[in-house]
Amino acid sequence: MLRSLYTRIVTACFLCAAASLASASDIKLVRFGPAGQEKPGIVDAQGRIHDLSGHIDDITPQTLSDEGMAAIAAIPMSQLPVVQGNPRLGVPLTGIGKIMAIGFNYVNHAAEMAVELPEEPLLFMKATSSLTGPFDDVIQPRNGNKLDYEAELVVVIGKRAQYISEDEVFDYIAGYTVGHDVSERAFQRERGGQFTKGKSADTFAPVGPYLLGRDLIKDPQALGIWSEVNGQMRQQGNTADMVFGVAQIVSHLSQFMTLYPGDIIFTGTPAGVGDGMTPPVYLKPGDVVRIGIDGMDFQRQTIVAPR
Repeated sequence: MLRSLYTRIVTACFLCAAASLASASDIKLVRFGPAGQEKPGIVDAQGRIHDLSGHIDDITPQTLSDEGMAAIAAIPMSQLPVVQGNPRLGVPLTGIGKIMAIGFNYVNHAAEMAVELPEEPLLFMKATSSLTGPFDDVIQPRNGNKLDYEAELVVVIGKRAQYISEDEVFDYIAGYTVGHDVSERAFQRERGGQFTKGKSADTFAPVGPYLLGRDLIKDPQALGIWSEVNGQMRQQGNTADMVFGVAQIVSHLSQFMTLYPGDIIFTGTPAGVGDGMTPPVYLKPGDVVRIGIDGMDFQRQTIVAPR
């Protein structure tokens, strides 16, 4: 009898631990405060930010493990102070090792740019120095005159991934966020070489506002994604229209490089970019861009002149 009771207790503890790990990927994380001084936070069901800095120093690659997320999820929200006012929001994680990106990954975007659909994911990188908060200004680079916007779903890696199959991918994803792949088309296409230099100027990678744990997004291939410029809707797409879905992208990248916790992947943009209009319509100082994804909120930037 005692042995049976012991077995039931152990089983119950195991199930509780498993449930805790499962719920850990339901959390919504944020970083708030002045640039370079951000604090970690968690967002409750009412949209209020609670300060996590009494428990963790920051939202780092180590935080993104299942164990790290479970530890945060286990903290009673009632014990975390509510952040007052409307603080600046930063990139929702720090310590990003690399920014990977996929080009021409929506059928309609490839069509508007008059390119053939890629047979494999078309890969380029953005410099980590291009990272900026979701509501910070975007600075037009010097000698740049073809500035463009691209709304994108961003995947955040939570566990070291190398040579993984598509079936394994979601065990390696910590969560998702919104990204704006700002592009200087003249640098990208008229200056020789690869895409990277047209994608990497300072402030060319607004990310956030939130990092949503992977289980908050039930199907990353069923999300409305949009952008607007000065209140005019420009992009209205759905991640169902990706040429290569999230599982294909992450698995594919892992065959060529090791993905580490904190690496992020911009997964492509739908039709409606300025460069695809006839004639092209590029961003200029004073323009206001909003980028959003269903269930993930939006970001907003004002374009400012070169500094």
